[in-house]
Amino acid sequence: MLRGRESLIRLVGKRRRAISPVVAQLLNQNPSSSSAASTSGSKSVIGNDLTGAGGTNKVEEECEVGLVSCPVCGASIRGTDYNVNSHLDICLKRGTKRKLSQRTLLQFMSPPNCKRGDNGIGINSSHMDPLNADPPSNECILYSSSCASSSEENHEDLIFVDECSSPRNSETCDAPVLPETSFEGNSSTVLNTYIVGRKFGDNVELEQDTQIVLMRDSQNVKDRNAIKVMSTRLEMLGYLPRELSKHLAPLLDYNCIDCEGSVASFPLNPQDAVPIKLRCIKKDCSEHGTDSGIQTDFSSLWKSVLMAVERGKQHPPNVPKYQQNFTLLIEDVMRNHSHLFTDKETLFIESFKSLSDSGQRLFIRLYTRKGPWFRMSKISYLEITDPLIAAEELKEAGYFNLLQPSDNMKVQECDMEGILGLLTVAELRETLKSELPKERINCSRGKELLKCLLSAYKSGNCRNLQKRIIEIMGTCVRIAHFADEVLWRVQRLFFLNGEQDLSAFLLVDIGVAKYPNYVCHASHKIFSERCHLLEYEEAIQVAQVMDESLDKNNMKMVERCIEISENYICVAPMEETSLVSSCVFRPRFFSCFTAWWVYTKVLTLGVSVYERERRYEDAIRILKSLLERMRDNRRGYWTLRLSINLEHMGYINESLLVAEEGIGDTWVRAGSKMALQRRVLRLGKPPRRWKLPSYAASVRQNIPEVNIVGRPMNGGIGEKNLFYGYNGELCGVEELALQYFAEEEGGGWRGVHSESGIWMTIFGLLMWDVIFSDVPNAFCSKFQTGPLDLDTDDFYESRKDLIESQLTKIQGGMAEEILITCWELHHGELCRGVNWERHSLSDLRAAVFCMKAQSLASICRHLALDYRSWSSGMPDLLLWRFYPSSTRGEVKLVEVKGPRDRLSEQQRAWILVLIDCGFNAEVCKVSPAPKAQD
Repeated sequence: MLRGRESLIRLVGKRRRAISPVVAQLLNQNPSSSSAASTSGSKSVIGNDLTGAGGTNKVEEECEVGLVSCPVCGASIRGTDYNVNSHLDICLKRGTKRKLSQRTLLQFMSPPNCKRGDNGIGINSSHMDPLNADPPSNECILYSSSCASSSEENHEDLIFVDECSSPRNSETCDAPVLPETSFEGNSSTVLNTYIVGRKFGDNVELEQDTQIVLMRDSQNVKDRNAIKVMSTRLEMLGYLPRELSKHLAPLLDYNCIDCEGSVASFPLNPQDAVPIKLRCIKKDCSEHGTDSGIQTDFSSLWKSVLMAVERGKQHPPNVPKYQQNFTLLIEDVMRNHSHLFTDKETLFIESFKSLSDSGQRLFIRLYTRKGPWFRMSKISYLEITDPLIAAEELKEAGYFNLLQPSDNMKVQECDMEGILGLLTVAELRETLKSELPKERINCSRGKELLKCLLSAYKSGNCRNLQKRIIEIMGTCVRIAHFADEVLWRVQRLFFLNGEQDLSAFLLVDIGVAKYPNYVCHASHKIFSERCHLLEYEEAIQVAQVMDESLDKNNMKMVERCIEISENYICVAPMEETSLVSSCVFRPRFFSCFTAWWVYTKVLTLGVSVYERERRYEDAIRILKSLLERMRDNRRGYWTLRLSINLEHMGYINESLLVAEEGIGDTWVRAGSKMALQRRVLRLGKPPRRWKLPSYAASVRQNIPEVNIVGRPMNGGIGEKNLFYGYNGELCGVEELALQYFAEEEGGGWRGVHSESGIWMTIFGLLMWDVIFSDVPNAFCSKFQTGPLDLDTDDFYESRKDLIESQLTKIQGGMAEEILITCWELHHGELCRGVNWERHSLSDLRAAVFCMKAQSLASICRHLALDYRSWSSGMPDLLLWRFYPSSTRGEVKLVEVKGPRDRLSEQQRAWILVLIDCGFNAEVCKVSPAPKAQD
C-alpha cells in the first residue's frame, strides 16, 4: 500500500453515499482555472437524481412545506396534511396538555406569512451556506427577517436551545424530576415499571390485573442483582429492568421492603415489555436484625430506585436500544454544536422527534445499511409494523426518496447502477432477454450481467428498462441527499472521527466494548464557526474521492484532488498552517480538525503516487510547498523524501543541503532524523564535505548481532520466510528466534513476539491515570480511547507535573505495583495501545520485574514526550529471565531479520535509544543452512 494511504482511509472513515454538489463542481472544474478558486467559495445548486417528467424536483416541492408547531405538544412538524393529522392523532391519544407558551389551533392553522427569497430557509437566511441552498425559484422563507425580530415567541416555538454544553453532562441535563414519594413508618408506595426479558420466562398467558410477586435471582451469572417477576403460582414471567434491579436488590436482600403488584396492561407483541404496578411496603428493619448500614443508606437507595423508575418512563424498554442511541446522538450534538447548523438544518433535525416510532426505526435501520437503494418488498423488521407507511411518512418529512411504479419519474444513470444492483441474478437474466432479445448473452454471473445491462442502457438500447425494473421490484427507497448530508455531519461531530458509527453504541450495550471514565472538559469549541466545519467537510470529501479514484486507477481524478489540495495549501494563511503559532483561542492539537490538515494528508499520499510513477519533479514541488508552510512532526518524512527525490533527479548537492538542514529542524525526530544523518554521512564525503559531523560516531555505532541457522521451507523472492522450528513445525523467523533463545544454547530466555505492542500496553497501564487525567479539551467525545493531544507535544506540556510524578514512582521501583493495580481496576476498558487479550498479566509482571527501573522510566519518558514518533519500530522480541538465587532478573530486546531483510531507520533509532537507556538490545539474523555438497 502506498505510504499515506492507510492514514487517509482512517481519516475518511465511513464514506458518504454521495459527494456534495459543491465538491463535485470543484472536481469537475477546468484545472487551468481552478487555482483562482477557493474550495470554500465555490457555489453550487443541489440537484436531485430523481426528476419528474415535467422537470419538477420532488424534494424541492417537499422542502417548500414549512415546519409548524403542534398546538398540543409544541413539537416542530412538517406542515403537510399527512404529518399534521398523524401527529395530532398521536398527541390527542396521549392526552398531553397544552402549555401556555404554545400556540392555539387558530395560530397553528395560520402560520406567519411566508416570503419568497433566494437565501434559503431560516431566520438568518442571508447567511445560508451555498452547500444547502435550494434553487432560487423554489425557495420559501419560513420567517422573514422582520417577522423574526418582532416575534420572539414564535422563534422560541421552533428552536429549543439546551444550555448544557459538555458532552458528559447529558445525564445531568436530562435528569428526571423525582416524584414526592417517601416512606413514613410502615407506609407503602406504588411504582410503575415493566417486566422485561419475557423470552426467558415460562409460556404464561397474562391478563390485566394478574397478580405478581418478586424473587431474587442472585445466582444469575450475567447480573448478580437480577430480580425475577413471578406469578402467584410461581411461574416465571420475566425480570425487572436491570437499572431498577441494581438499586432494588439490596433492599430486598436485607428485608427492608416487600414488593407485590399486578399487570397494568398487556402489549400487542407477546415479547414486548409488560407494564406493571409494583406496590412496595417498607418494613421495620430492626425486627429482622438488618444491618444498620443498610438502614442508614435506605434513603439513598430508595432515591436511586425512584430515579431508575423515572428514567424508565423517559426511555421505555419497548423502544429499541438503537432508537434511543440515535436520539441521544442527535440531542448531544444539538446541545454542544448547534451553532454549526443553519436554521433549516436545525428544524430538520428537530423534526426527527416528531416522526412516528416506525418512521424513526425504519430510517435508522436503512441509514446504517450500505444502500443506497433498497427494495421495500425486502424490508421486514419485527419492531416496524408497516414499513411502507413508515416510508411514506419519511418521504413527506424529507428523509427518504421513493421510486414507485405509479410515479412518472426519470432515473439518472448514476442511480440506475444502484437500482440494477437490487435485482437478483435470475431477474437480471430475464431483463436482459426481454430488453435485448436478438443478442446472445454469454455471461452468467451477477456482476457480468449487471455490467452488460448497464452498458446497453447507457448506449440507448434499453429504452423501457426503467419501467420494467420498477415493475419487477416495486417500490424502492433511498436516503434523501439532504438527510444523508446533515446526519453525516451530526455523526461526525459526535464521534469526532469517521471510523466510529452507531455500532459503537451497540458494542457498549452488549458489553463487548467498555470505555474508560474520564471528564469531558471542553473550554473551546472544535469548530468555532460554520465555515470552518464546511471547509473541513469539503476536504474530507476530496480525500474520499482521492481514495476511490486510486481504487479505480483513475489517475486523472487523483491528480485533480492533488491539485485542489495544493491550491488550498498555497492560499491558506500562514498562521493556520503553523502548529507553533501562539493562538490563545484554540488548542494546537485541534489542528487535526481543519481543512488544511486533511489536504496535507492528501498531498502526502500524492507524493507517494508521483514517486511510484517516477514523476519526481511534481513530488519535489509538493514537498517544498509542505515544508515551506507546515510546522508539525511530519516534517521529518517530508524532508527525507525531498532529499531522496532530489538525489533521483541528480541534484546531489541540493539533496545533501536539504538533509543537513533537516537534521537541525526541531520537528525532525526518531527514524527520520536517523535516516537524514546517515544520508549526510553517505553523501557528504570529500570533496563535498571534509569534516565529519558531531553525530557521526553515534550513527556508526555497531549494533550487537547474533546469527542462527534454520532449515528453510521456501526461499522465493517476495514470499514470507518460513523455517522448520526446533520442534519440527513450520514457523516464521520470529518464532524460530524465540525457540532458539529458549534453548540452553540461546540463554534460556522466556519472552513474546509483539514488536511495539507489549511496550504500548506497559506504557498505557503505567500511565493510565495520566492519560485519562482531567485536561481541558483533551476529551470531547464519549467514545474516546485516548486524549486528543496524545500524538502532539501538548500531551507532555499539559501534564508535566503528573508525568514526572509517575516517572518518579517508576524509578523508585513501584512499576509492578502500579501495573497490578491498573489491571485490576481497568481490565477490559479500551485504551489506545493497550491489548488486554494478547498480553497476560503474568507476562507483563515478569517483563516489568526484570527491567531496571531507571531504564523503564526512560522508555516511558520517550513515549510521553513524543508518542507519535516512538510508538512504532521497537524490536520484535522482548525476552526476560530470572536469576536462579536472586530476586532480580534481566531483559533483552531482539530485532529479528530474515535472509534478505535489513533494519529500517526507525528500528535502528530505537535500538540505539534502548542501548543508551541501559537495555541489552541486539539484532538476530536468521540465515538458511548451506546446501550439502554432492
